[in-house]
Amino acid sequence: MSRSIADQTVEELGGPGSVLARQRADHAELDRLLHELDGTTGTDQERVLRRVDRLVFSHAFAEETVLWPVIRRVLPDGDALTRQVEEEHQEVNELVSELEALGHDDPRRAEALARLVEVLREDVRDEEDVMFPRLQDELDDDALRRLGRQWQVARRVSPTRPHPTVSRRPPGNALSGLPLSVLDRTRDLVDAGVQHAPDRIAPAGQAVSRGLATVAGWVERVPLARRGDGGQSTSR
Repeated sequence: MSRSIADQTVEELGGPGSVLARQRADHAELDRLLHELDGTTGTDQERVLRRVDRLVFSHAFAEETVLWPVIRRVLPDGDALTRQVEEEHQEVNELVSELEALGHDDPRRAEALARLVEVLREDVRDEEDVMFPRLQDELDDDALRRLGRQWQVARRVSPTRPHPTVSRRPPGNALSGLPLSVLDRTRDLVDAGVQHAPDRIAPAGQAVSRGLATVAGWVERVPLARRGDGGQSTSR
């Protein structure tokens, strides 16, 4: 049986530019953030969660648009493998959306947060222990490095917030990805500015952020954004 990519050197993974090495580096950063998240409350928890969100959603978008189509092409059971991880990504979207709607004192918050951490760790293990070793068996190092470059480009122009009604597969995710990325990353800048703005200016920034969220909701509701391979929606 192929070894988990967690147990391999960077050279064995195809070098630092390999998609497998890039994926594992993101997973290591996620693990660090989840340890930092443990035990936080209130605004400290929100700050760490935003960093988790920016990492997780850009990472998942790059997987779904660049990597999963290759896995479906080269592995006979690639569709089933990627669908399982897509379901995990979908649950992460829904859990983060739920957490954004819950107050810090809501008794449901701790359960939702614990489930989010659990699903994120399950996702990492499914990818590192099962999916990626099998992909590694099918592709040479040059192909893994080419995929790594494509994955990195997609990651840099990807959404950074939950969009649970958008399809996890092309064409929906590809068509909605750029406008949602612009909206999400603009909101990230606005929200960061609000944190350091004088109290008299903060309400205006918050209103801008809410407006951007409303526009993102319109993009999510475009019918094509909800369509996946074969014309079927792969979001819930």
